[in-house]
Amino acid sequence: MGRAGKALKRVLQDYQITQNHLAVSMSIDRSNISRWVNESRDPSAESVAELKDALALIHLQAGDDFVRYFLYSKG
Repeated sequence: MGRAGKALKRVLQDYQITQNHLAVSMSIDRSNISRWVNESRDPSAESVAELKDALALIHLQAGDDFVRYFLYSKG
């Protein structure tokens, strides 16, 4: 558990994107973002795709980095 959360946390920090900004972009409650970032819950496969799209709307490279960190990070 937590690979997507680690990738998401890193991207939010790297691009200075708030959990609230991402939640608003995805039309979901911020508590969902918090659970993913804190690794208490993994996003569904559908949510991972939605995360990538929402991050890309905020900052194009953030979406790409999320996928790269999620798929290829060792930690």
